Amino acid sequence: MNTYDVAIIGSGPGGYVAAIRCAQLGLKTAIIEKYSTLGGTCLNVGCIPSKALLDSSHHYYEATKHFETHGIEVSGLKINFKQMIARKSEVVSITSGGINFLMDKNKITVYQGVGSFADATHINISKADGTSEKIEASNTIIATGSKPAILPFIKMDKKRIITSTEALNLTEIPKHLIVIGGGVIGLELGSVYSRLGSEVSVIEYMPNIVPGMDLMLSKELQKSLKKQGLKFYTGHKVTSAVSNQKEVVVIAEDKKGNPVKFKGDYTLISVGRKPYTDGLGLATIGIKVNEKGQIETNEHLQTNVSNIYALGDVVKGAMLAHKAEEEGTMVAELIAGQKPHIDYNLIPGVVYTWPEVAAVGKTEEQLKEAGVNYKSGTFAMRALGRARASMDTDGMIKVLADAVTDEILGVHMIGARAADMIAEAVIAMEFRASSEDIARSSHAHPTYTEAFKEACLAVNDRAIHS
Repeated sequence: MNTYDVAIIGSGPGGYVAAIRCAQLGLKTAIIEKYSTLGGTCLNVGCIPSKALLDSSHHYYEATKHFETHGIEVSGLKINFKQMIARKSEVVSITSGGINFLMDKNKITVYQGVGSFADATHINISKADGTSEKIEASNTIIATGSKPAILPFIKMDKKRIITSTEALNLTEIPKHLIVIGGGVIGLELGSVYSRLGSEVSVIEYMPNIVPGMDLMLSKELQKSLKKQGLKFYTGHKVTSAVSNQKEVVVIAEDKKGNPVKFKGDYTLISVGRKPYTDGLGLATIGIKVNEKGQIETNEHLQTNVSNIYALGDVVKGAMLAHKAEEEGTMVAELIAGQKPHIDYNLIPGVVYTWPEVAAVGKTEEQLKEAGVNYKSGTFAMRALGRARASMDTDGMIKVLADAVTDEILGVHMIGARAADMIAEAVIAMEFRASSEDIARSSHAHPTYTEAFKEACLAVNDRAIHS
């Protein structure tokens, strides 16, 4: 029987990062993955393929809507959707191959199969060919991720009523895509197909899209996406969705309880994700799971079985790849005897629509609810020279700071390259910077990040360009 210091079940961002960090720290490491490719949901059917399609569709949208204004005349423009999907798949394949390379480089043993606990230190690995193998591990990290949540009253046929997994591999562009759920996944995939010519209707139960983000971001994003052609039905409760192989009929109740009928050729269910722990045999060794299906852990991501840890989407907190990566590093270092720490308040959230949306720290609504005395500054992207030069004038940046100390408490961005710009805000808050600190830091001109400086200046009514 092969023995290891650490075994990781699941090779997504949390799992493979944990494996690499364990190996770097001199721990003999194995990783177990049920699928034929490494990388988990993020790499195979999540972050990476969706961004590939977002980029491809963005190029097409720009060519059809804005190239002429830039003085670029294009004729005979058309979509080769088969090639677009093929490029997406190639990006996934190359990235997955990169994970294989990293496993080899760090001398991490990879097992293909379903891992389940025989006891606290032994794991059975059931392989696709029907054979099985048992390994021994002093410590185990559960990093099995999540899968799309479904509405129990809707029958998923995965042909017309689909999840994000199927939406990434369609063979045709929908004529009318009905998106149930106005969160990150629904808006990103809705944007992809809207740019390619689909009519897109977004049905959201809550009063605002991207619930949980700052209300300013929700309002600005909805305004921008409406200009691009997406239709929104907020405050609508879906009661049924039925497919007849060619058409999907969705029934929802509006804010007054009146029924509203939607007809489309595809319906995307994007109402969140749920932890995936099937087949692990958690009950066999008595690992506790809460009512949401999340594995219960302490502040060190340690389960009630002391040598077994869990991280990423199977534990509480935001279901984000970069959150899982940070946790993977932390758990590896804890096992090695170090004392790492994660500030979960400083894990940024991003929506990769266009304009992009990014945020870190507290929302204005959270600060009000907590009774925190704060001040705020905003700056509109349309006042930015770089944004006008690129014709990306939608959006704004809002900075929230403590009214007494001026420490930055939250940053909320919507605009071009916000997904990249948010890193500056994260670093600023990691070192407990004040808005004054950012306001007095030179930002290259012309850049999008000048908007962050201007928003920090605005906190103390000192903005130069607005």
